[in-house]
Amino acid sequence: MSGSVYGTIFKISTWGESHGAGVGVVVDGCPAGLPLNEEDIQKYLDRRKPGQSKFTTARSEGDKAEILSGVFEGKTTGTPISIVIRNTDQRSRDYSNIMDVYRPGHADYTFDEKYGFRDYRGGGRSSGRETIGRVAAGAVAAKLLESLGITVQAYTSAVGPVKIDHSKMDLEEISNNRLYMPDKKAAAEAESYLEDMIQRKDSCGGVIECVVNGLPAGVGEPVFDKLDAALGKAIMSIGAVKGFEIGDGFEAAASLGSQDNDCFIIGKDGRPCKVTNHSGGTLGGMSDGSTLVMRAAFKPTPSISQIQKTVDRYGKEREIEIKGRHDPVIVPRAVVVVEAMAALTVADLLLMSMTSRLDKIKKFFKKEEI
Repeated sequence: MSGSVYGTIFKISTWGESHGAGVGVVVDGCPAGLPLNEEDIQKYLDRRKPGQSKFTTARSEGDKAEILSGVFEGKTTGTPISIVIRNTDQRSRDYSNIMDVYRPGHADYTFDEKYGFRDYRGGGRSSGRETIGRVAAGAVAAKLLESLGITVQAYTSAVGPVKIDHSKMDLEEISNNRLYMPDKKAAAEAESYLEDMIQRKDSCGGVIECVVNGLPAGVGEPVFDKLDAALGKAIMSIGAVKGFEIGDGFEAAASLGSQDNDCFIIGKDGRPCKVTNHSGGTLGGMSDGSTLVMRAAFKPTPSISQIQKTVDRYGKEREIEIKGRHDPVIVPRAVVVVEAMAALTVADLLLMSMTSRLDKIKKFFKKEEI
């Protein structure tokens, strides 16, 4: 299987299946000298692990990170960083009834068509558990960005029809509710809505918003490796994402040029800055120095307990009732996944930008004229 490697300089390779021995990631291209330990990674893994509330799967995984290489005496060595998270609570028998049946909304059919074989235990490589490797690698990328004064913050902006009020946002509220919403009132309404989903044996989707602060202007490339294009690829690679937008996104299509353009002024630091941020922090595929704003739309959890119509691999029409332990909503556990993929993309493009100008290359190698 190809397609499990992401990045150009800051490069990651994820591996493992939902019901295999474990999952993990190899991070290559991280600069030497970055302070890093397992606790730095664990903080991120704890945010996506199952069993945190009744709105997430009851699968009881510790999701403990083990760093196998690339770190010595608390700092990265510049060599590949290998991280493993072992699976400890697999229940493959929960999936024996669907080994030959294609679950609606899942990759069962497409996997069979492509490979002629699939790991039906929880979705195998297509399981949401694959994102653990991304999150572990994202923790490393976020630590690198933090050392440069760049922060990445994601949160839930909508669960089903319930949306946060951006005028009343409180980022400190994110960690105070189980849905990671920066709006206490919206979080309470969303929890009530999810209670109804559970009673109806159904699921819902939602939207995750992510902001990056401290990113200097000029990160990204003007053609195929645009910052927004790279972020789109990264976020859309998350299994349940069905939509992505930067800044005003689709609303820009109904706007006017006089409304959508972000006018420039000279800021307090004497440098150009924007009065508004309809573009979401990018211009021409490169960061413009303002807050980078993106959103990802997640579909409802496809595994629901209702009886559904489907077919099996032998061409017979069937009915299926999915058993096992599943989330009524994916969004809360996906918040940190979006954050991780954004951090990985920004870190990679930031390192790529280091060779953009000869004067900066000369300065790095101390060959500039004095």
